Amino acid sequence: MPFQCYSQRLLNPFRGVVNCIKYRSAEAVTADGVRWDIYVSNEALLDDLPDRQHTQVSDIRYGSWSAETGLKRGPIFPSDDFLMMEAMGTRVYEHLLEVHRDTPFPFLDSAELWLLDDRGQPLALLDSALDPADIDTAQAPRWNPGLACRRSFVSPAADSLLDDNALPGDITDYLSAYINSMRTGATPAAQVFLRTAVSGAGTGLRGINLDETLVGRTLESQAFPAMLLDMQHHDDRHLRLVRDFVCWQAPWQLLLPSLEPEARRACENHARVQPLKVEQHYRLYPEIIDREVIDAARVEARLRKTLPENTQPQDIRSTFYIELDTEYAD
Repeated sequence: MPFQCYSQRLLNPFRGVVNCIKYRSAEAVTADGVRWDIYVSNEALLDDLPDRQHTQVSDIRYGSWSAETGLKRGPIFPSDDFLMMEAMGTRVYEHLLEVHRDTPFPFLDSAELWLLDDRGQPLALLDSALDPADIDTAQAPRWNPGLACRRSFVSPAADSLLDDNALPGDITDYLSAYINSMRTGATPAAQVFLRTAVSGAGTGLRGINLDETLVGRTLESQAFPAMLLDMQHHDDRHLRLVRDFVCWQAPWQLLLPSLEPEARRACENHARVQPLKVEQHYRLYPEIIDREVIDAARVEARLRKTLPENTQPQDIRSTFYIELDTEYAD
C-alpha cells in the first residue's frame, strides 16, 4: 500500500487544517507544520464486522516528532499486535523524515457536508472527508462558530442587533442563531456533495432532512462559498456581522488554497491583528501575497510571548475598524 499525504480541514467550527501522512492504519498528523503526532491502530479487528465503515478502533500513540526535538516515543506494549502496529508506525515515521518539508500537502477532503439555506443552496460547511461514506448524516444539521469565537469575537454590528444589556459572547450566539434558524427555514437541512478537483463543481448525494429531489443534482463551483460561509445573501446589518466573522477567521482562512489573490491579501491584513494565530499556522499557508504583513505579525507574536499573559493585547477586531479607532491611531 502506498503512502498517502494530504491536507484536511478541521470543521464545525472551522479551526484550521491538518496535514496527514497515512500508511495502512498508521498516520502522522500536524496542525502547524512543526510538531507531528504519530498514531497507530489495529484495523484488523474490524475484518469480521458487518458495519466496518462506521466502527472505529482506538488509536495508540507511537510518538511525536519535530525537527528541533526529534522523536519522542509513546508507551511500548509487549504484544504481537503492538509489534505489528509499531512496524507500521516506523514506516510512517521514516517517510515523515523524507517529506515533512513538502507541506502543505494537497487537500483531498473532497466530500463535503453543507448546511443548506432556505433556497436549498450551500450556506455553511459542516464537515468534510476523503470518502463520502465517512460523512455522518445522523448528526444535527447545525453550524457552530466555536468557543474561541464566543470568547474573543466582537463586531460593531452588535450595536444594531443586540440590546444595551448584551454580554460578551452574545454576538456569537446571535450569529449562530441567525445562520441556523433565520437563514435555513423551518426545518434545517444539509447535503453531502462530492466536489471535483478540476472544476470545483459538486454532485449532490445523500443528506439530512433533505428533499429527495435534490439528490443527484450538480452545482457549479460558484455555488460553494469560498470562505466556507455564504457572504452574498444578507441584509446590510447581517452582512456586516458575517463579514466581521470571516475577518476574525482570517488566520485560518489563509490555510485554504482556493482563495483568489485579492481575497488572500485582504485576509493577510485582517489576520495581522491576531499575530499568535498567524505564527501558529503560517508554515501551512499555501501562498503568501504580502510577506511584509505576515513577517510583521510573526515579529509581534514573538514580542507578545515575552509578555505576562494578563498583559497580552485582547482586541482582535478587523483592521478596518482598528484603523478607524483613535486608540490605535499611533
